[in-house]
Amino acid sequence: MYGSSEQQFLHLFNLYDAKTRLCCLCEAGFEGIILHNCEIILDANRSLAKITAYEVRELIGKRVLKLVVLKSQDLFRKKILSGYEKPYEVIVVRKDSSTFPVELQGKIISSQGQPMQMVAVRDITERKQAQEALQIRENGRSRRKQSQTLVQLAKSKTFQQGNLNAALREITETAAQTLLVKRVGVWLYNEDRSKIECIDLYDMCTQEHTSGMSLLKASYPTYFQALEEECNIAVYDIKNDIRTQELSKSHLSVLGITSLLDVPIWLGERLVGVVCYEHVGDFRQWTLQEENFADSIADFVTLAIEASKQKTVHEALRQSEAQFRAIFERSSIGIALIDMKVQIVDNNPALCEILGYSQEELYGQSFTDYIVIQRGDLELYKQLVSEIRVDTEKSTRVGFQVSELLPRGDTKGDGKQLVANRIEMKRRCLHKDGNLVWTHISVSVIPGTNGEPELFLAMIEDITERKQTELKLRTSQEAAEAGSRAKSEFLATMSHELRTPLNAIMGLSQLLQQEMVGSLNDKQQEYISCIYSSGEHLLALINDILDLSKVEAGKEDLLLLPVSVAELCNYAILTVSDRASEKGLQLTCEVDKEADICIADERRIKQMLLNLLTNAIKFTSVGHVSLVVKKVAQGMTFTVLDTGIGIDSSQFQFLFEPFKQLNSQLNRQYEGTGLGLALTRKLARLHGGDVTVTSTLGEGSQFTLFLPNSAALEEEERK
Repeated sequence: MYGSSEQQFLHLFNLYDAKTRLCCLCEAGFEGIILHNCEIILDANRSLAKITAYEVRELIGKRVLKLVVLKSQDLFRKKILSGYEKPYEVIVVRKDSSTFPVELQGKIISSQGQPMQMVAVRDITERKQAQEALQIRENGRSRRKQSQTLVQLAKSKTFQQGNLNAALREITETAAQTLLVKRVGVWLYNEDRSKIECIDLYDMCTQEHTSGMSLLKASYPTYFQALEEECNIAVYDIKNDIRTQELSKSHLSVLGITSLLDVPIWLGERLVGVVCYEHVGDFRQWTLQEENFADSIADFVTLAIEASKQKTVHEALRQSEAQFRAIFERSSIGIALIDMKVQIVDNNPALCEILGYSQEELYGQSFTDYIVIQRGDLELYKQLVSEIRVDTEKSTRVGFQVSELLPRGDTKGDGKQLVANRIEMKRRCLHKDGNLVWTHISVSVIPGTNGEPELFLAMIEDITERKQTELKLRTSQEAAEAGSRAKSEFLATMSHELRTPLNAIMGLSQLLQQEMVGSLNDKQQEYISCIYSSGEHLLALINDILDLSKVEAGKEDLLLLPVSVAELCNYAILTVSDRASEKGLQLTCEVDKEADICIADERRIKQMLLNLLTNAIKFTSVGHVSLVVKKVAQGMTFTVLDTGIGIDSSQFQFLFEPFKQLNSQLNRQYEGTGLGLALTRKLARLHGGDVTVTSTLGEGSQFTLFLPNSAALEEEERK
């Protein structure tokens, strides 16, 4: 193999020297060295044996993985297979099963054409201890900084002022500066909880606050579910964490965010939002201490929201009190607050004006000193107080509300009643000048926080003018009623007085017409016929006047019986058929099959139908007059339609007034007194029904008589 013995000697010398030198170098090193192939240890130095407590011979032939704890084995194998040559840390197991941290660094070498790996093993226990000590000191400083931040926020006057935006700006700034994150934001749910909206977002790099962004719940269901179910969302890698992958694609990665810490904001038992800490740069492992600090920051956000709501409530209460005070002061009705000893503790200017005293003069005085008390008033006050106590107990026990009480009215006619925990009465009050003032007084009880009666609220309205007006109206009404009675009595008397000679005139005229006392020439017959027809007209007028007087005087008694509608209509149509034929009018009648019987006074309903039909025929020159009868829900309708001259709608208000025709032209063209429609409506209303009209001038009219059925009539009578 070698050319000479000298060369062979030199080669063996050099080889021996290299092995010796390598062995010396390995043994003299301060770190352990392993030479292995396919994870089997081929050789190791004494330093490795020393740190692992094995003998070198025990290490040779041992699997390398046996020296590494289970949780480090995957990492170790991964580095071996990949030929990784940079330092990395694992946990090594000593012979006595104790463990310690080491730093490994491997390198692939070749021995006799075979690849092997040499691994340097460095014991880093002391370094780790130093790092832990440093971390403890850093944690201590961080903890002190976080505590100082929380104390600073707790002392902040911004929370006391209730300004939510200002409080959130302060919170996000201090949180970002304390945890050294790029961005901290506060996001709150909207009203329908379909999304969260950014109320404030602080960027520590730009030192700017922004807002207005939103995240739809429907677009990020996994994130929102985690937000509602987990205490905190601490994410090391947003791209690979299932909770934030949805956000990463469209929102977080675009902004360069790598790690995330989201803490829910709770208001009572309700999730209202989230505080979001967004880290930019290398991945960040959030510590338990940082999560606890973030929890405290979320609690401060809750306090800020509650303070803002309280401010809003207080402001609304202040405005409400100001409004009620303005109403109290400016009300035209006198108002007094009275304690349970019946002493006035407050009153408004209107009460001072009613009684003539100043507010200072009324303060502390007994309210009853200014009212003319009647028998039973004090008992009514006591009953009012006892009702409040009873109702408060019921409300507490079964949820009963005071306002649900049924009114209890006055039955004695003394102007007082207890209605829904309120006294209503009309009393005279004593004015300072000695005069008596009529007032309407309403007294209710204001309960205290414990539900016990605390104050009386008295509302006093001056009704002196109203009383005087009522007295005048009552006097006028009595005078009008007396005049109406006198008129009715006069008309009734005159009707009877006129009927006696009129009967004689008509009787004698009839005798003359029959030529029982001698024959008459044509002219005499004409005069006698004129006298008789005029007598008939005058007799009908007297009967109408007499009927109207009886109805207005309340002396008309109806005999309500079942009446055949068919017979009734036949009678009415037959009675007026001659008049319709004389004018060439078509007279028709249409009766609903279900309209067979109606409840009415037979004589009066015939009179009403005849009045409506004769009126229609009178004011119709050409065309037709129809009677239509229909069965309706509450009774029956009798409708008379015509194609006559019609009526202007502005004249409807005068249509049913006695002795009223609509204009002078009609008076000249059509004879009549205007009593027929007035009497018809009064008779209809006496039946519990009515007469209504629709009409178009120049086209015709439609008068409808409504009569209720027996059930509707009985219900009306009960009312």
